[in-house]
Amino acid sequence: MLRDCRPVDGVIDPQGRELWLRSVAQRPTGDDPVALYVVGAASSEAWLNGQKLGANGRPGASPAMETPGRYEAAFPIPQRMWRLADNVVVVRLSSFHGVVRLDGPIGGIMVAPYPWPSRTIPVAITFLMAGTLFAAAFGFGVIYSLRRTGSSLALAGLAGVAGLQAVFESLRALVPYAYPVHGLRLVGIWVLTAAFAVLLVSYVVSRFWPQARRPLIALAVAAVAATWLAPGFDLKTAAALLVGLALSTMAAAVGARRRLPGARLSLAYLGAFMAIGVLFPNWLVDLSYFLFAAGLVLPLLMAEVVRLGRDDQEREVALTRAAARPNCLTVASSRGVERVPLADIVAVVGADDYVELRLTNGRRLLHAARLDRLEQELSTSFLRVHRSVIANLAHVRGFERDGGRGRLLMDEGSPLPISRNRLPTVRDALDEPN
Repeated sequence: MLRDCRPVDGVIDPQGRELWLRSVAQRPTGDDPVALYVVGAASSEAWLNGQKLGANGRPGASPAMETPGRYEAAFPIPQRMWRLADNVVVVRLSSFHGVVRLDGPIGGIMVAPYPWPSRTIPVAITFLMAGTLFAAAFGFGVIYSLRRTGSSLALAGLAGVAGLQAVFESLRALVPYAYPVHGLRLVGIWVLTAAFAVLLVSYVVSRFWPQARRPLIALAVAAVAATWLAPGFDLKTAAALLVGLALSTMAAAVGARRRLPGARLSLAYLGAFMAIGVLFPNWLVDLSYFLFAAGLVLPLLMAEVVRLGRDDQEREVALTRAAARPNCLTVASSRGVERVPLADIVAVVGADDYVELRLTNGRRLLHAARLDRLEQELSTSFLRVHRSVIANLAHVRGFERDGGRGRLLMDEGSPLPISRNRLPTVRDALDEPN
């Protein structure tokens, strides 16, 4: 059998063909049970010294002749089948039913102790991470239903896709699935990682660099999609996650430079995991990825819960003070609480859970409030001109067309965009006498 053989050069690839392999193995020392393991996207049969060890599915010369086998197969070897030296191992492989073409379809063919060492501990840790992440996703979902903030929705998505990926990663150890499923599993892992990377960028940019939200998210989507071209699914997955970490780290660095709350801690955390990904990419796509996701979302969940209570108290205080001084806005910023005269506010720009107050003399303040709530509290001289902008009409010096839209020219600062659907309202307000 197999008299005319050539040395294997490179990857063993039975995809789209029938392949016969022959090798010489030495008898393992000791009397412990061993098996021949064939791990890969292929059906297989195995022989030792001319005696058949078993079959995994049914290899064949065509798709009709092949019956798909499991991704992992173990063929126990009785001790009586071993020779003292030069044991001939023959393996027949075929792979006609793969869903996607793999760069490394065969993970390994080896003689090792039987049964394979238990994977209980890593699987248990992964499932613990999955349960924790699903709980965090539920918590952020509840917060989103109460506050309708984009950050809560992004964090719910982050936790949810990371939990799903933990389940996908554990599937190989839990279910002896057929080899065509392996391709679907790898595609699913990459898709979930890509979604996690884009959601991570969306959350971090919205929090620390809202002005660059759209271009950075668009860049993240394009760069993550490009990782599909990388060879091998481990590299695709690691590259997609590193893209998300790199862009998020850049946004956190901008927030740290602006001394925004939480930016420095986020920068350190993201930078540490990006370093792990660059130095130890295999760690990143395995257990450390789930530890990173859990370590990111759980403290944020606790902070969100605390902030919910704190914000409720601050709103009550702010409303009381606003009632006492209707011409001022009580601003809760990183420097404390201060009262800002409404006449000094040029514009209010939304930044997810915060708003940016653009004041006279070029000052800018971050205020822990939402744009929708402020629109109801501000005086009639303020008008919503865009979904993320409220303008003080007292500071408007002109209006100009910008394609099919318009822009307000302010007496200080850059022009403000006007949504197309708000354009008639803005023009009417500007035409009214003061």
